[in-house]
Amino acid sequence: MPGPWLVLPTYNEAENIEPITEAAVRELATAAADHTILIVDDNSPDGTGEIADRLAAEHPQVEVLHRAGKEGLGRAYLAGFARALADGAELVLEMDADFSHDPADLPRLIEAAGDADVILGSRYAAGGGVAGWTAGRRALSRGGSWYARTVLGIGVRDLTGGFKCFRRRVLEELDLDDVHADGYGFQIEMTYRAVRAGFRVREIPIVFHDRRAGESKMDARIAAEAVWKVPTLRWRLRGRGRRQVTAGSAP
Repeated sequence: MPGPWLVLPTYNEAENIEPITEAAVRELATAAADHTILIVDDNSPDGTGEIADRLAAEHPQVEVLHRAGKEGLGRAYLAGFARALADGAELVLEMDADFSHDPADLPRLIEAAGDADVILGSRYAAGGGVAGWTAGRRALSRGGSWYARTVLGIGVRDLTGGFKCFRRRVLEELDLDDVHADGYGFQIEMTYRAVRAGFRVREIPIVFHDRRAGESKMDARIAAEAVWKVPTLRWRLRGRGRRQVTAGSAP
């Protein structure tokens, strides 16, 4: 069986891409001898793509997908998912390339896929948390997840988080061509679609850290998109069938 694939989208991550890739290679090796890290670079002007190519030459587990330009986080992930599925991946993971997500948690997500279809590295499950954030940013993040959870009517605590593991069948069944959101909205939409399709979603606690180097790609436009796309998403999917769902958290 093909090993897990980790999709790492990058744009101007020259300071982070080498250490995060090296760390991910080490951690994934503890979970699966056969694994692949796919760096999806949107033609970063800071040389991230060139560093990624060097890493691919040094590590047989690393591949690079170069895209023509910056099209957004959601498009980058979808391109990575398509590549992983085409190569037979049974588990597809996603995480940030800036050390906001700890590569040491990758084996835990893979292990949790033994009894779930979508695994979320959750800041808001019991035992999870954030480090290095101001009180205002904490309130904004919690408020955003509460808003999305309330409007969509599902019990997942960390809807805006981007540290996930999908079983192949989830990505195959969801209509990925119909996914339009980006940034936080993309994360919300993917989880909501999985819940509506009847897949088992499980949250495991993680500690989220502020990025190690470089500048955040999230801005007011992306945050605002998540706000107005949540009710739009519920409206768009309202007439589609829904099977029995299970959303749970791990201690």
